[in-house]
Amino acid sequence: MKKIVVLFSGYGSNFEYLANHQEKFNIVAAFTNNPNARGIEVAKKHQIPCFIIDSSKFTNHETFDKALVQKLKTIDFDLAVLAGFMRILTPIFTKEIKAINLHPSLLPRHKGLNAIERSYEDEFNEGGVSVHWVNEELDGGEIILQKKISKKNLSFEEYYQKIRKIEKEALLEALLQVLYH
Repeated sequence: MKKIVVLFSGYGSNFEYLANHQEKFNIVAAFTNNPNARGIEVAKKHQIPCFIIDSSKFTNHETFDKALVQKLKTIDFDLAVLAGFMRILTPIFTKEIKAINLHPSLLPRHKGLNAIERSYEDEFNEGGVSVHWVNEELDGGEIILQKKISKKNLSFEEYYQKIRKIEKEALLEALLQVLYH
């Protein structure tokens, strides 16, 4: 069975969705940069080892990435999955770790933060989510898959909830595609 590690920074809802769907892969470890992340409880609930590398303790992105990569290299895994990992990664990470990332917009639109809000407010009739390979460009790696939804007649809250639902499905679908095709 293929082995993955999941990196998260906050609530951990995408991490939890993957943890509940481990029929074709095994989450061997989880990582967070936030010692207060709710996702830590998800890891405990599913008995997944969770490593906390507090990004606030590092002076820059490079030293954090070096510590993260060093720890990742002690674990046997096939793929890293960034599921709400709110860090800009440097080449120290991107050149060493094979990873995919979930982003809540139709890339290349709305890279970076507040993507759902910016997507909702743009001139396009649809929004969606992207799963892409991680490279040195923020939200710029090759797209694995995208899922779209219509914004027509949706309030922001309705749009937000639909995005949150399809991002979980897209992440699982892309993960299985990458691991087994």
